[in-house]
Amino acid sequence: MLRRRFQSPAAWVETADLFAILTTVSLPWSTSLTAIFNAAFLVCMVPFLDVGAFLRSLTRPISAAPIALFLLALVGTLWSDAAWVLRLHAVSPTVKLLVLPVLVYHFERSQRGHWIFIAFLASCAVLSVMSWLVVVYPGLSLRPYDPLERGIFVKNYIDQSQEFALCAIALAYPVMMLLRERRYWLAALLTMLALSFVANMVFVVISRTALVTMPIMLGMFGLLHLRGRSIAIITVSLLALAAIAWQASPQLRRTADTFSQDYQLYMQKRIPTSMGERLEYWRHAVQFFVRAPLKGHGTGSTQGLFERASTEPSWVPGVRVFPNPHNQTLHVAVQWGLVGIVVLYTIWILHLMLFRGDGLACWIGMLVVVQNIFTSLFNSHLFDFHEGWMYVIGVGVAGGIVNYAKQKPMAAQSEYSLAATLAQTGDP
Repeated sequence: MLRRRFQSPAAWVETADLFAILTTVSLPWSTSLTAIFNAAFLVCMVPFLDVGAFLRSLTRPISAAPIALFLLALVGTLWSDAAWVLRLHAVSPTVKLLVLPVLVYHFERSQRGHWIFIAFLASCAVLSVMSWLVVVYPGLSLRPYDPLERGIFVKNYIDQSQEFALCAIALAYPVMMLLRERRYWLAALLTMLALSFVANMVFVVISRTALVTMPIMLGMFGLLHLRGRSIAIITVSLLALAAIAWQASPQLRRTADTFSQDYQLYMQKRIPTSMGERLEYWRHAVQFFVRAPLKGHGTGSTQGLFERASTEPSWVPGVRVFPNPHNQTLHVAVQWGLVGIVVLYTIWILHLMLFRGDGLACWIGMLVVVQNIFTSLFNSHLFDFHEGWMYVIGVGVAGGIVNYAKQKPMAAQSEYSLAATLAQTGDP
């Protein structure tokens, strides 16, 4: 029995699906488990891989563009003046992009892609419960106690906010479809789940990035899937709920107030606040880009550039030296210039175009790309471990499902044409 399973392509596909699910489940909880399960997923694809078909799939723009960014990072080590340890370390965040084409290829052939979405939603729901428990019993947290990150069981409040925001907004589409089908109880259940994520962000902790990007994601849902009257009703309802949440949550007000407070402290008193540090990084990153606009300073050069800039009189005292400028475009531009910017935006544009259309996979894929684009205004989220893997898994799996759905009508049409030809020729 075991030998037959080792010799069965279907069994290897099932095992690969299982490890893909485990990778997704572990993402909100552990970086190590995510890496281990992902490696196991890749290994399980090898025994019965159709090498020719796989290599052909890599030539498609949606797969070739992420590979191109990795290759650019690799080649960019040749003109960097950083130590080789820093150059190779700077290449590592782009390696995960190589998994995206593999996921697209695999889930074009597997019909279990939707289980990945369900697994991520369930994992985040459990994490939400743990977050509430940590608020009541701080000793349960696996992190050192920090009053600014209350309710965080593992990782940090930025990662947790990204997960909860994605889940809450992603549920809007299935809720809408269930209401149209008059399946009110299930729609109510998913609505309550979405609201539980929002409640955690409102009353426990939320990142400023999520606070800015969630309205954008909601607006995108309205434009894509709702009509004028529905948009007006939902907008009024959301504004009313936002007003209630604002009055009821001191945590939400404190988070919002830090925008103006941090900006004023930095601009007027040159105090290195969180926002002030970002402004300082952006200002210098633009200067670095201007010095080498075409091909940049090379892979891993950002840390050395910031270290040298920190010794200049224009550097605000107390601002930490950080290896990236907290902006994805600037992070790419400093290292690889205009060439890197073109490749980065090509990735985002191609993946946005991939998810034009209806269906849950198109909605989730589109949402993942849009979230990454806008959160990358304030962070280098495509290169960060957690948010980068959210992008790779979300786009890879959703892209595979969308391509599989596109191939089915083509296959059916091909079979119909063949049957008609045989009927006309009289062949059996």
